[in-house]
Amino acid sequence: MIDYNIILAKSSPKNPEDKIPVTLEQHIDDGLKILQSIKKAFPKINNLEVTKSFWDLLYLCVIFHDLGKAHVEFQKILRGSENNQWNSQRHELFSLPFLEGLEMNENEKQWLRLIIAGHHKDYNWLKSTIRANYHQIDPDMPILGDEMTYEEAFSSVNTKLVYELLASAYNININSIEINSPQKLISNYIRTPYNFSTKNYLTLLLMFGAFKHCDHLSSAFVEKLELLEQDNFSFLYNRSYSLYEHQKKAKNTLGNLILTAPTGSGKTETAMLWLENQLFKSGQGRTFYILPFTASINAMFERLGNPKNGLGINKVGMLHGKLSSYLYEYFNDFQYSNSERKEQIKELKYKFQTLETPLKILTPFQLLKHIFGLKGFEKGIFEFVGGYFIFDEIHAYNPSVFAQIIVLLEFITQHLGAKVMIMTATFPSFMKSILKKSIGNCIEIQASDKLYKNFVRHKVIVKDGLLSDNLDSIIQDLQEGKSVLIVCNTVKSAQNIYHSLAPSAKDSVLLHSSFCGRDRNILERKLKEETPQLLVGTQAIEVSLDIDYDTIYTEPAPLDALIQRFGRVNRKREKRVAKCHVFSDRNESDKYIYADELIHNTLKVLKEIEIKNNGIIKEKELQRYIDVVYPSFSEEEQKEYQLIHKLLTDSLADLSPFLRSKEKEEDFYKQFDGVKVVPYSLVEEYRKLLEEDFDFIKAESLKVQINQKRFNRFLNNNIITESTIAFSNPERENAKEIKLNYYQINREYLDLKSGSLGLLIDQATSNFL
Repeated sequence: MIDYNIILAKSSPKNPEDKIPVTLEQHIDDGLKILQSIKKAFPKINNLEVTKSFWDLLYLCVIFHDLGKAHVEFQKILRGSENNQWNSQRHELFSLPFLEGLEMNENEKQWLRLIIAGHHKDYNWLKSTIRANYHQIDPDMPILGDEMTYEEAFSSVNTKLVYELLASAYNININSIEINSPQKLISNYIRTPYNFSTKNYLTLLLMFGAFKHCDHLSSAFVEKLELLEQDNFSFLYNRSYSLYEHQKKAKNTLGNLILTAPTGSGKTETAMLWLENQLFKSGQGRTFYILPFTASINAMFERLGNPKNGLGINKVGMLHGKLSSYLYEYFNDFQYSNSERKEQIKELKYKFQTLETPLKILTPFQLLKHIFGLKGFEKGIFEFVGGYFIFDEIHAYNPSVFAQIIVLLEFITQHLGAKVMIMTATFPSFMKSILKKSIGNCIEIQASDKLYKNFVRHKVIVKDGLLSDNLDSIIQDLQEGKSVLIVCNTVKSAQNIYHSLAPSAKDSVLLHSSFCGRDRNILERKLKEETPQLLVGTQAIEVSLDIDYDTIYTEPAPLDALIQRFGRVNRKREKRVAKCHVFSDRNESDKYIYADELIHNTLKVLKEIEIKNNGIIKEKELQRYIDVVYPSFSEEEQKEYQLIHKLLTDSLADLSPFLRSKEKEEDFYKQFDGVKVVPYSLVEEYRKLLEEDFDFIKAESLKVQINQKRFNRFLNNNIITESTIAFSNPERENAKEIKLNYYQINREYLDLKSGSLGLLIDQATSNFL
């Protein structure tokens, strides 16, 4: 029988089978334990403009935040009693009066009030709840809800048990409490919230973020955070060859760094050498390894998570929009049942999303969402404190995203004590100047002249006409046994060329964005395990895969994109000089992808290389050529960059803890121009996965993303239709029915068993070409 003289915090422990509730004292102790671990992981918090009592106040937050759970009616709920009068009140609001018994600085006490009141719900939501639940005594507020006042509701809190707990467990004696309706606290904050211009803004923001981490991690029974230790970097030195000069310099650099080195010259190892030096000379901080594409994130996760040749699986996490689908395939190799696999995915996703892993590989959007003020942004911003940010392949972003990254860099370096490493093979000088200004003091390292001379790998050949009209020479290369990479600018072009060339190759793969998630993951995993003779793809291949081909044929693209494509040919420099064929003519649809001026300047530069160097690309000279192609932003791009930079800077200055902005969230999600649809041929399988297997993740992996404009057009023409499916969990008796809307598209989809072409956006029948 459960003792009613003990305050419970939770009715559902980590292992529900045990049926042992969690006491409030245990929950607080778990929070204090993880607090000590957070303190070790974020030693540089006191270097910032925050109060010296930061950790002491956080300690009090952990102790006081759930005292309101001592309310008799809430305790009944935790004990499973249906005969309760809780009526969806908020326990955190009943924790506030106990704070008044503390003798401390009023400003600091106010921070504790705000944090404890807001640690579960947004303040605007809380304001509505208070008005609906309690009779208001404030003349400025209308009388709504029940006749009971907040003071009357608080009278059901077992204060005697709270006093005894505080005194016996934490040596805190409260002589008296003061019961003030929280409506004034919350209403006043909503009227004049903390923002960047408010004194002690960072203190409140970061303390709230840190506290939320404590509460969430302790609720998940996480006891400590992983740290990157010295021996985790031993893999960098277990090699038979010596470090390059730029790697040695990076290893000895303390502070911000911009590295320029050829593709394939060990930039990832260079980043780890730099990181090792920062961690053990400047102190702990969480690390963020930023890449532009999910495929490259997946590959980097497996590389850095390798226990022999990386940091180890417990030290590395990753975040991106297709994570569930990737993990579904990742656990395919294990002998898990469907329910076990779901649980493993759930646990790993939680681990990646929290502070548990010291290094995360992610897209910039996973960082940017926090400065847009999305849900949980306070936790995200705290995680940035004293962090190390490694940007790989930073050339891949448009002016809008680049502006957002610049705002992020300015914020984390100027206010959060972060250090930054930026790596690139080629980068326009004017953009590099913007970067340097945003991060302040930094060191620039460039690969040695000797290395650049050794990295003569490619010979460019500019060919007239369209790639699609010149397939004979590609077929000849395939017949001679060469491995051939083909990069197109559109999915449609890639599908047509692959359809024509696949019969001439021993084995082949087509890779583009119009495959469903399941097929895309299978294809990417196949490419990690073996190199097909023919690989046809779109521009994602530029940076996504660690592949090495004999020759490349590509449609025209800007010079930096071409250099990345060339980097997938003769990558290991074992083939002397490889031929890189670039076609000069463009398909009509290409103009929507790349500006005419960029293509014109690029072809001009490539023809100069043909004349001057007989087509041999000297990578040392690429910077000069890049600056010819990209002398500056175009007038339109400059306006876009300045507008986004100003809007986000102003928005960040107004970012307030405890308050979420629907408008800011909408602004963030506007960047993602895509809607997911189920191809008609996969609808039956999609519905079966939900109705019979209750498998949301695998069902979601059958969807294909199309852009918003095409979606709207197809919806109007009934090519896309909306459907509803109703189902319930077959493993649970009396499970509640779920209704789910989805879009299906009446377009041919050829999966890996029926042609491997993906979604044929113009094909409504089962016949192709």
